[in-house]
Amino acid sequence: MTKSRLSPERIVDELSANYGRFVQEPRYNALDELIFTVLTQHTSDLNAERAFDQLRIAIPSWEAVMVADQDDIAKAIFHGGMSNQKSKRIKDILAAILERHGALEIDFLRDYELDDARQWLMELPGVGPKTAAVVMSFALGMPAFPVDTHIHRVSRRLGLIGEKTTADAAHEIMEGKVRPELRFQLHMQLITHGRQICKARRPLCGECRLSMDCPSSTV
Repeated sequence: MTKSRLSPERIVDELSANYGRFVQEPRYNALDELIFTVLTQHTSDLNAERAFDQLRIAIPSWEAVMVADQDDIAKAIFHGGMSNQKSKRIKDILAAILERHGALEIDFLRDYELDDARQWLMELPGVGPKTAAVVMSFALGMPAFPVDTHIHRVSRRLGLIGEKTTADAAHEIMEGKVRPELRFQLHMQLITHGRQICKARRPLCGECRLSMDCPSSTV
């Protein structure tokens, strides 16, 4: 692994000159965010949003979703892909939350320590490090660091993680490298950079503010 010459602080400073600063505001309550994040797996956010909206129209409450026929849920979320697998996962998650907490809400995790909240979420069926980190960061305002495919790719190219580091392993590594108050900002800057400049097949190194110190730059 080539060691990065770019600190997290500098990356944020450089990229925010292009993309601006991002505000950490909840887009959903924590349970809605959890189900939405399940729907984003192996599809685009746009498709997941469509599936989430259709599910809320077809079956308006999570209590009703929990007891609904799985085929009805699958039909509602069809546009998000993998509807049969995701419909079962959603039902299993809701049932587990009700059994463990006694109510279909998880905003109480806001009062947990970071690692305790992560552990609680990852004990739910099918919830891995990324899903847990997204809920913690985007709904609970906690300093978790979600790693998706864009962030995984850009972090490897910048030398922040090793070439063989998996996305699951990268969550812990990145949290260890980045101060809590900087994690959300770095997450948003890297994911935006991965979508717009540091693309998977043809990275636009000539347009990248980090290229002079990037160990993977082709410039």
